[in-house]
Amino acid sequence: MTILPVIPISPDQPDAVSTRRRPSMPPRHLADLDLAGRKSAVTSLGEPAFRAKQLSTHYFGRLVRDVSEMTDLPAATRERLTADLLPTLLTPIREQACDDGATRKTLWKLHDGALVESVLMGYPDRVTACVSSQAGCGMACPFCATGQQGLTRNLSVAEIVDQVVYLAGVAASGAVTGSPPRLSRVVFMGMGEPLANYPRVIEAVRRLTTPAPEGLGLSQRHITVSTVGLVPAMRRLIAEQLSVTLALSLHAPDDDLRDELVPVNQRWKVAEVLDAAFDYAAQTGRRVSIEYALIRDVNDHPWRADLLGRLLNGKLAHVNLIPLNPTPGSKWDASPKPVEREFVRRLREAGVAATVRDTRGREIDGACGQLAAGELTHASAGGAAADAEVAQ
Repeated sequence: MTILPVIPISPDQPDAVSTRRRPSMPPRHLADLDLAGRKSAVTSLGEPAFRAKQLSTHYFGRLVRDVSEMTDLPAATRERLTADLLPTLLTPIREQACDDGATRKTLWKLHDGALVESVLMGYPDRVTACVSSQAGCGMACPFCATGQQGLTRNLSVAEIVDQVVYLAGVAASGAVTGSPPRLSRVVFMGMGEPLANYPRVIEAVRRLTTPAPEGLGLSQRHITVSTVGLVPAMRRLIAEQLSVTLALSLHAPDDDLRDELVPVNQRWKVAEVLDAAFDYAAQTGRRVSIEYALIRDVNDHPWRADLLGRLLNGKLAHVNLIPLNPTPGSKWDASPKPVEREFVRRLREAGVAATVRDTRGREIDGACGQLAAGELTHASAGGAAADAEVAQ
């Protein structure tokens, strides 16, 4: 059973019940459609088919999300197209930056009041967007802020794509310090389990990688799709013949512990999950990224490093060790640096490539779901007054 992260209504506020928003999918947006679908949509509005390419060029080519800025379109046309093809999907509630502007996190409110997050990370040679695929998450991993919220709903194709287009626009503005002014990578590692929203995530990937103006024109090889190990969906991904990177959130090499840390392991065990990941690597030639959040005295034991090394030895895989970014009130904490270094040493000694992820955004609640969790906690504490503040 999932828990909807809505703002509680107290019994002495009966009038507030009518204002509670139920999760619902957003209206149709340009990014939900391929170019043929856009042409059909604009002609049904009485506009010539070439308007579809004009809109696509503005949105995907020039990263313009506000139709009022599309001044080559007649005013009356802009009004019609806004209502039907460019509705507002994401409204920023909070934006924070750290690392001298190189890391920027945005908390969005969706049309139905659901909250999602996205992060922009700049490096000297690239700019990466980390985006959400669901509002909340139903996987219930206990060390994850999003997993503690439960699942609200899946995001639409356009809600996913619009995060990327917005962040690409931020990068193009030069706001990301010390980085190229072009977004080049997207990781589906924000809120949600991407493969639990499979059809829309795959369509979003295709939209992001189709050449402009139909899509954003990113390289498939620069897209990473993560999963906690939904084996049927992983095998379905193999058949898509995409060249995206698959990231498997493993977090434990043994079933006893992984049953606790990643509850879906109770259905698909470590061996089965790894088999699917290795089959993906064999089919695509793409190295699988094994995500492993190091948690103090939980999964950072030397024998677990050795076991993980044995499981991955000789496989097309790389271990991405993640220093845990603790969530407020959590019993989980990051492993000490000496323990982290020993874990890396043992993996490399076993012939497994291993690196420690660059830690970003601790001071801006950088871990997945932390901003949304904080907003919900604040709203719950403030009752109806907080609800009004969030809605602004």
